Amino acid sequence: MTRHLPPADPAALRPGAILLVDGCASPQFGGERTLMLRLVSVSDQPTYAGWVWLTGYQLDGRGDAVARRELYVQRGGLHVQRPAPPPVGPVQQQRPVARTRARA
Repeated sequence: MTRHLPPADPAALRPGAILLVDGCASPQFGGERTLMLRLVSVSDQPTYAGWVWLTGYQLDGRGDAVARRELYVQRGGLHVQRPAPPPVGPVQQQRPVARTRARA
């Protein structure tokens, strides 16, 4: 049975997010064919309105990646199970510390 969860916010579809892909996203993922996907990328390739190409890794029950997948699904039918981790900002370079000798 498909769990009814709120649809994915487009801003939430970032690499690293864990998505539930079920029959709401595409009929091919209905019933027992529901899968969990760790999102790698969202294609900017033009598609029909509301549809999107996703690339990611299918996860097993333990959360381990078992297959790389490319999916064509309805954006509004995706359910975010775990959002992507926050983006890592640019690494700030530290200034070299000026070393001075104390005069005795």
